[in-house]
Amino acid sequence: MKERDTKANVKAQFGKNASNYMTSKTHANGNDLRKLMEVANLKGNEYVLDIATGGGHVANALAPLVREVVALDLTNEILEVAKSFIESNGNSNVAFVQGDAEQLSFDDETFDIVTCRIAAHHFPDISAFVREAFRVVKAEGALLLIDNVAPERDDFDQFYNKIEKDRDHSHHRAWKKTEWYHKLEVTGFEIEESYRFQKLFQFDTWCKMMNLSDEKKTLLSNDMVQSTKEHQAKFRIQVKDGKVDSFMGESILIKATKPSL
Repeated sequence: MKERDTKANVKAQFGKNASNYMTSKTHANGNDLRKLMEVANLKGNEYVLDIATGGGHVANALAPLVREVVALDLTNEILEVAKSFIESNGNSNVAFVQGDAEQLSFDDETFDIVTCRIAAHHFPDISAFVREAFRVVKAEGALLLIDNVAPERDDFDQFYNKIEKDRDHSHHRAWKKTEWYHKLEVTGFEIEESYRFQKLFQFDTWCKMMNLSDEKKTLLSNDMVQSTKEHQAKFRIQVKDGKVDSFMGESILIKATKPSL
C-alpha cells in the first residue's frame, strides 16, 4: 500500500509541476550533468535508457552523441514536456515510454548505458530499481546514477530527509553514499568511478518547484531556522530577515559497470 501511495504521489506532484522541471536550472545545467557526459565515454553507437527522464535534460544531452535514447518516466505529463523540449532541440532519435523504474518492460541486456539523474529518491524500492538496471544493461555496460544523498550521520540524514519530505510528499528517501555502494555491489555492479557535488538550494526557488503555499513555506522555514547550530552549520543554512534564504545539500554521481561473465 505504501509503495502504491508513493507512486501515486509522484504522478500527482510531477504531473502538475512538469514544466517546472523542464525549466529548472538545477536540472538543466550543473557540474553533475557535465561529468555524466564525460564519464559516459561515448563512442557514438550506444543504445541508452534514461530512467525517470523528468524534463529530459540527460536524454537531450546524450541524443546527438549516441544511436538512440529511450526516455522513460512514470508520469505522462512529464513525458509530454520532455518530448516537446527534446524535439524542439532537433533531436529525432529519442523514444518516449511510460514505465516504472522498478519494473522495466525491456529484455535482458538491451542497453549499452542506463542513466538515472536526480530521481531515485522518489523510488520506494531502490533494490528493485538497481536489479532492473542491472538486468537490462549489457555486460560491460554501465549505469550512470546521479542523486541527492543524505549525510552518513543519522541525525543529519533524518533532518535532510524530513525537510525534503515536508516540501514534497512524493520524496521517498535520499540514501547515504554507503547505502548506494552497498546496493549496487550486492546486485553485481562494480563501482568504477564516484564523484561528490555540493548543491546550493535557493529556498524560494526550491519551494516554488513544488508550488508550496506561503503557509507551508513559512512552516518549513521556521523548522530550519529553529534547528540546532550543528544542523545549521552542516547544511550551511543562511537566514535573512528571519527566513531561510539558502542551504547546502550534496549529490553523487556513480558509474557502476556490469562485468562480463
